[in-house]
Amino acid sequence: MFTGIVQGMAEVVAIEEKQDFRRHVVRLPQALTGGIELGASIAHNGCCLTVTEVNDDLVAFDLMAETLRLTNLGALQVGDRVNVERAAKFGDEIGGHAMSGHIICQARVEEVLRTPNNCTVWFSLPAEFAKYVLSKGYIGIDGCSLTIGSVEGNRFCVHLIPETLERTIIQFRQPGDAINIEIDPQTQAIVDTVERVLAQRNSFAI
Repeated sequence: MFTGIVQGMAEVVAIEEKQDFRRHVVRLPQALTGGIELGASIAHNGCCLTVTEVNDDLVAFDLMAETLRLTNLGALQVGDRVNVERAAKFGDEIGGHAMSGHIICQARVEEVLRTPNNCTVWFSLPAEFAKYVLSKGYIGIDGCSLTIGSVEGNRFCVHLIPETLERTIIQFRQPGDAINIEIDPQTQAIVDTVERVLAQRNSFAI
């Protein structure tokens, strides 16, 4: 489980490519290296990955075919940075919302609107997932727990304060970039349940 409060950015320092498989090594901020063991879970751009090797602040992760298909991690190059968050522990403050680290789809950055103290970013996502995106609801964007601003069809925006930009890779995002999306699981469960109940009622009415 994760909270969507990004703890830092990690640089990708090495990549090993194989068929339908990728292994990458990131340099974690020193503040996040304490107590890391093999098998630990660390979110990269919101995607839960398992630690496979530790060498001081250099930590390796394996990415399988499904991860490469669903997320933006397969497009990373050496020198790129990712948002990272270590798994939450019992008793930790949850300043964002409960997140599983399971990416449901990718969205595209459409527009970045900057003012001196604020930033609004518009995204478009596949139409089939738009039903889960509700104004003032929660959403995970590259691992950041954010509140949805406006929704227009399959487009939505978020409003970012300078602190969020400073701590995350969202500061580097440009129109056309692909970002990882995790839908709030409670919202998804409610929408799917309502759809299923309505479908059953309509079948009985026929």
